[in-house]
Amino acid sequence: MTGKIVLFGATGYTGGRTAEAMVSRGLAPVLAGRDPARLDALAARLGGLETARADVTDVASVRALVGGEDVLVSTVGPFAELGGAALQAVVGAGATYLDSTGEPPFIREVFELQGPAAERGGAALIPAFGNDYVPGVLAGALALRDAGAEADRVDVGYFIAGGGHGQPFSRGTLDSLIGVATERAYAWRDGGLAAEPTGARMRSFDIAGRQRRGVTIGATEQFALPALAPGLRTVDVYLGWFGPASPVVHAASRITPLLDRVPAVGRTATRVARLAASRASAAPSAENLARSTSHFVAEVFDATGALLARTRLVAPEAYAITADLLAWGAGRALEGGVQGTGTLDPVAAFGLDVLEKGAAEAGIVPEG
Repeated sequence: MTGKIVLFGATGYTGGRTAEAMVSRGLAPVLAGRDPARLDALAARLGGLETARADVTDVASVRALVGGEDVLVSTVGPFAELGGAALQAVVGAGATYLDSTGEPPFIREVFELQGPAAERGGAALIPAFGNDYVPGVLAGALALRDAGAEADRVDVGYFIAGGGHGQPFSRGTLDSLIGVATERAYAWRDGGLAAEPTGARMRSFDIAGRQRRGVTIGATEQFALPALAPGLRTVDVYLGWFGPASPVVHAASRITPLLDRVPAVGRTATRVARLAASRASAAPSAENLARSTSHFVAEVFDATGALLARTRLVAPEAYAITADLLAWGAGRALEGGVQGTGTLDPVAAFGLDVLEKGAAEAGIVPEG
């Protein structure tokens, strides 16, 4: 291997766990960021990794670190605000890019706007390569493989069961969830991508013997699954992380189009919510994480609404999934294991069989 892995965000919660997961796999990422003292302390704790001072929001700063054989991994969000420069640098270098985003507008931008330039430049962009949204893509792809040619609709659900009474998410995740809840998303409708508010639909899934509600969001599945089954007319992804607040998010979806007409009101509401989130702890409750289990379900229906196939996957808590998947994906990419250029979903990047094995290494396995 002549290339290297460059990791941005290692001094944050998700990035720190990703760095640890990389080292446990025998990888030696270059830890990049704006705080040399914190980076050096982390690098020493992880066995003497190389560090580099760089600004993830400055194209030239990132570009100076990344060559064509390198893999850049970013866990720095909100990605809609902070992620653009890293993408441009990777595209300019013809390198490989993975991130931990779960933000629908950013994901859509990477696929629709950055993808063509990446393909021309020989770069590979693999966004949302963590708990958001690799498990759902995998579950959907496996269910479609079982369903056959009559597949017309896929519903994918993300849920967390168990947990304690502490804070369930890191400060960064809370910030991203606010963005998911307040920004316009998209759906796969009638064979094409259509804009719609987050939470436009709500339904229940049987999760660990209980009915749990989720609301629709934009994700990677709307790009990945139609590529596997061109006859699909509908792809919906339901997020159950809002818990009892799911009906509130669903009801608020009717207000989102009105806020588009008065954008200042929407921006103010988002700022207030993010100010509240900024007071949360940087790290989630360790007790909560230790007791929680992630559940992913994909259901495929035919044109009459009859269920054709269902796949259920379970895994550890969300941050372990993200860290292990990013570490696995970066290592695989460094070895030349990415198939193709442009913006790639997880199946397109690695192939279904390889992805299934990599996910299993991260603890994402069939239920039961």
